Amino acid sequence: MDGADRDQAEAGSSGRPEIAASPRTVVKIGSSSLTTRDGAIDDARIAALVGAIAGRARAGHQVLLVSSGAIAAGLSPLGLTRRPRDLATQQAAASVGQGLLIARYTAAFAAHGLGVGQVLLTADDLMRRGNYRNAQRTLDRLLELGMVPVINENDTVATDEIRFGDNDRLAALVAHVSRANALILLSDVDGLYDGDPRKGNARRIDVVAGPADLDGVRAGKTGAGGVGRGGMSTKVDSALIATSAGIPTVVTAAAQAAAALAGEPTGTYFAPTGQRQSTRMLWLAHAAVARGSLTLDDGAVEAVTARRASLLPAGIAAVHGAFEAGDPVDLTSMDGKPVARGLVNYDAKEIPALMGRSTRWLSTKLGPEYEREVVHRDDLVIL
Repeated sequence: MDGADRDQAEAGSSGRPEIAASPRTVVKIGSSSLTTRDGAIDDARIAALVGAIAGRARAGHQVLLVSSGAIAAGLSPLGLTRRPRDLATQQAAASVGQGLLIARYTAAFAAHGLGVGQVLLTADDLMRRGNYRNAQRTLDRLLELGMVPVINENDTVATDEIRFGDNDRLAALVAHVSRANALILLSDVDGLYDGDPRKGNARRIDVVAGPADLDGVRAGKTGAGGVGRGGMSTKVDSALIATSAGIPTVVTAAAQAAAALAGEPTGTYFAPTGQRQSTRMLWLAHAAVARGSLTLDDGAVEAVTARRASLLPAGIAAVHGAFEAGDPVDLTSMDGKPVARGLVNYDAKEIPALMGRSTRWLSTKLGPEYEREVVHRDDLVIL
């Protein structure tokens, strides 16, 4: 980051005008910030959050809310005392709890004269162009109609293979899909610290101007509690996803939601470091779960990473996993280091017979349908 960018980033420590002026902001809150000590949804916390968002809406700004809590809301009705570990019970709890959670938000926003629209997403919805375009149109139209979109991962149907893993990452991707101008990640910790704040000797980091500012910082599971999936580490990862797409991000305590939305110097400010990119590429780099991997020889690594070329069969040294055409796979160097990720054009079982061959030779021997890349450069991101 150059000096001008750093000066702009450091201005965030005394005021964040781009946050305050943001026409469209995504706010994310986690389960641990919405629940009581025994894991039940806390109506007072919902009311406080909704009040902060309603104030922003009254001032003419648009806000999208990404809210966890469906599984937590479903625990008590199912007689569960803690978040279940198995996927099927998580899905059952989400099925029961999602309606209860949105009912609470509907009532809380109605008290401020605002309506809500529920949007449930899976990672698959942001991978397929048709799906994410539909999600984008729905979010835009809800905002045009004066509604507050309340977004959650669709835990009822999401599987381990297609889930975001935490709603922090979902919020970063929603900020990109919705073309938001700012992202606020709310936690039960008031920002990023250079150590464990529970031990009393940690210092809060006010501004992160780029990834280099995180060298030596240990962001663990602080604040995740017993009902959530995330922690500070996922918030940092998600802030870096958003800022790499040009979206300034603030990580702060849920109690500071109104201050954060107003651009006040609360929590930790992450300065933008990049430009907006294709949502599909953002998903591929940060949200996709690789179904396998391809080991590349040194020449193929150089071609893919330095020349941004497509991956051809001739450069593949080994195949790992049981993936199908269209799945995301990691591309690794000979020493096993992931260098890129892409959408593969062949099933795993097809590739060994192609390895080391030129596409021209394959086309001549096997037919013209084999004169294609294993991973096309348009479906590939450098890690």
